[in-house]
Amino acid sequence: MSRNLDPKGKIVRRLGANIFGNEKFQRLLDKRPNPPGPLKQHRGRLSEYGIQMRERQKLRFAYGLTEKQFRNTFLKAKQMQGVTGDNLLILLERRLDNVIFAMGFAKSRAQARQIVNHAHIRVNDKKVDIPSYKVSVGDKITIAAGDDRKKFLHALVADNTRSVPEWLEFSKVDLKGEVRRLPEKHDIEVIADVQLVVELYSK
Repeated sequence: MSRNLDPKGKIVRRLGANIFGNEKFQRLLDKRPNPPGPLKQHRGRLSEYGIQMRERQKLRFAYGLTEKQFRNTFLKAKQMQGVTGDNLLILLERRLDNVIFAMGFAKSRAQARQIVNHAHIRVNDKKVDIPSYKVSVGDKITIAAGDDRKKFLHALVADNTRSVPEWLEFSKVDLKGEVRRLPEKHDIEVIADVQLVVELYSK
């Protein structure tokens, strides 16, 4: 299954949650809380499986993963020590594209993924153009040389009103960041019932 290319407004209305964290989608949900499509299609309750699928889609769409990528991430989380659901969220947060988004380099994770793909980012002074790259404690995040890149990213950072998570450190002036520690469960915004996702993949 490839990435969902539906308009994000339709996705948040279908899932009933502002999974992208953008204020405009929250206003949309407040104004139009029903899923898109004819009202007669909205009747009926979801099955247990349907609810589990919906929670999975919330996470998958929020982080911009294909089904294969998401399943592989779950399998890695399952192999790790600790609670599988917590491990899954932590692995998703440690993706380089998410870190770039969290630091304010991008307005969305989709834009952050493009920034990484276009080789604008360096990790420990080495070019990394893989969005799924997992950051580690002590990793230093900088941008590749180039006045145009700096001007572009400075503008994005200046427009960012989101706070940088405590597990990351970032300088808006120097456009430099560092991974202070690995994210923990309390650092991560809850957008889905991850236990239902674990139950879905454990069948």
